[in-house]
Amino acid sequence: MAKLSFLVGFGAGYVLGAKAGTERYEQIRRAWEQAKDNPQLQGLAGMAQARADGVVNSAKARIGLGGNATPGGPESAPRARAASGPTRPSSAPVPPPDTTGGV
Repeated sequence: MAKLSFLVGFGAGYVLGAKAGTERYEQIRRAWEQAKDNPQLQGLAGMAQARADGVVNSAKARIGLGGNATPGGPESAPRARAASGPTRPSSAPVPPPDTTGGV
């Protein structure tokens, strides 16, 4: 089904593009050239790239694949995962086990 949708979309784009002709293509290309040279657009693209990189690195750190963290940063230290239960910061003391046998 996805293949059929792709082919229908491709065909529609091809037909509409052919009808628009070379003049419309050149107009779109010139608009793109002007937009990509715009400093505001470049700044937004840089911020979007930095944010995406941060999300990817965070996701990699959560699943244990590492990432491009800076040396000495929080992502550089290996972390063990608990099988279940809440997680604690590594600096919190661990309480001694309950030996009273009570609930």
